[in-house]
Amino acid sequence: MSVLKLKPSCKDYLWGGHRLAEEYGKEYDGEILAETWELSCHPDGPSTIVNGPWAGKTLQQYIEEEGKSVLGNNCRRFRDFPILTKFIDARENLSIQVHPDNRYALKNEGQYGKTEMWYVMDAGRDAFLYYGFKKEISKEEFARRIQEDTLLEVLNAVPVQKGDVLFIESGTIHAIGADILIAEIQQNSNVTYRVYDYGRVGKDGKKRDLHIEKALAVTNRVPLLKSKSSYPHVADCDYFTVDKLNLDGHIMGRMEGNVSEESFVSILILDGEGTVTCGDTVSYKKGDSLFLPAGSGKYVIEGSCDALLTRIREKAAPVRIGINLSGTGTRIGLVDVHDQLIDSAWIPMDTACPAQEMIRAAAQTALKLLEKNGISMEQCTGAGVGVPGTVDCKEGIVRYSNNIRWEDVPLVKEMGRYLPVPIEAANDADCAALGEAAAGAGKECSDLVMLTVGAGVGGSVLLDGELCQGKGIGGSELGHMVIVEKGEPCTCGRRGCLEAYVSIPALKRQAKEKTGQDMEAEEIFAKAAAGDPAMKELLELYAERLGIGIVNIVNIFRPQMVLLGGEISRWAQMLLPSLRKIMEEGCFGREKGELPLIETAALGTDAGVIGAAGILLRRENSRNTR
Repeated sequence: MSVLKLKPSCKDYLWGGHRLAEEYGKEYDGEILAETWELSCHPDGPSTIVNGPWAGKTLQQYIEEEGKSVLGNNCRRFRDFPILTKFIDARENLSIQVHPDNRYALKNEGQYGKTEMWYVMDAGRDAFLYYGFKKEISKEEFARRIQEDTLLEVLNAVPVQKGDVLFIESGTIHAIGADILIAEIQQNSNVTYRVYDYGRVGKDGKKRDLHIEKALAVTNRVPLLKSKSSYPHVADCDYFTVDKLNLDGHIMGRMEGNVSEESFVSILILDGEGTVTCGDTVSYKKGDSLFLPAGSGKYVIEGSCDALLTRIREKAAPVRIGINLSGTGTRIGLVDVHDQLIDSAWIPMDTACPAQEMIRAAAQTALKLLEKNGISMEQCTGAGVGVPGTVDCKEGIVRYSNNIRWEDVPLVKEMGRYLPVPIEAANDADCAALGEAAAGAGKECSDLVMLTVGAGVGGSVLLDGELCQGKGIGGSELGHMVIVEKGEPCTCGRRGCLEAYVSIPALKRQAKEKTGQDMEAEEIFAKAAAGDPAMKELLELYAERLGIGIVNIVNIFRPQMVLLGGEISRWAQMLLPSLRKIMEEGCFGREKGELPLIETAALGTDAGVIGAAGILLRRENSRNTR
């Protein structure tokens, strides 16, 4: 592996000085150099690789070409590159400002919020910064003081000196004061809400914009409690873990470390010079930024230096979001590391509603569930969405769904506007099968076929524990095998499909044709159980057609188990005796063969939610074993 040396993106904000060019060797010929973005994949200022075979490419381009594995397993939970590292030279006071959290920023700005840490590299004799409030104030007082220019009276002014560390969570009002040089490590975001700016004007001669309403919405207006120690780290949170390294070149002139598969390592050189060896050897000097890809193994830092080493740790008690869309409604749930459902909610589905509205409603319900259960967005490692129809899993696009009337809907992109986590999409029947295999009736089976019967008929095949999806984007569409030549029209456009005969709408249609009355499925099964001859006859024919489909599936895949899931699972016990008999009589080899079990799915509608929540883990594991 290589040690990547990075060239920063430079920013000339009006409050900046020129020390980063003069003392830290930054290549810049302007009068003001306020910030250098040293480790950045942010589009507002990407850093560039200057050595090795990737020289001239941005860090983001390197990651795209080499794959996200260079970031490490602990970064799977982030949709984008997780952090942004800066040097900041404040010649003058920065504006009084606040950063939103992930939820608010994603909804209103389309990017992550910001939690950050500051390491003071140098400070003037009387230097100070603002950090929170002196006392608790109301929202009304906050707004009034902004309006009256008296906000500084209630802010907590903190004197600082070289070596001080401050941790600034989202929602904390703050500002760097004049004559301070800082190394900042933050979430990968460029969202800042200014509330006071000393009346300064920008390059256009106008006062810089303030963002008062947004700041009022996100600011924590109580005094900050003394920060908990991050020992043995300088800073430690779900977004980054930072350690300080000091080599004096004499007693301590060498440090050995290891870059595991779990996370990359960023090395920000605050002072000194020497070499870093990890496969190859790269020299460093004051102000350099180095990136060591995950899995690089042993590395050695030699010389004399002060440096900040940053990595991404494993998240504690992670939670995943599972969303299962269907023609009748959407079920949303929170799933823990043991594939157990923490909580769930259901919202009705109106297929006439635009796809974007359905997606927004599902995402907002997920956010409400997190809030209800006291789970922060930071604990959420990802979301999976199951959808009926043809899903392009790689691109996150629902190419076609006859049940919910979607065509070429960019599901993952739309969902990502509301949920700031990695998101994966899959066919809903696949999700249901994965859920049953993880925590339900199929837990002991490596070869499993599941039929989900509801508004349509979905199907999923697991062989050796892996989804059997072929090379196309459609996966298994078992509901669209033809069982009656030139039979009833199907919603897919063909005739005689299994779905056209055994979906719940098909069953209700058949009942009306037989009796002239509209009946729900529950009434049909209840009447048959009570001995109604017409409904008994209807269900016998229904079971026969469903049995034909099952026999075809068993003859092709020879699974250990066939599961019936979806809405039909509520009444499947009435059908199982007939289905088992049809399978015994119709399967190739009959009693001489090894017939599979045929059972009812155990998790009901929870299966799709639990399976959807596990999509991300399965796909990451699959990529890592290739």
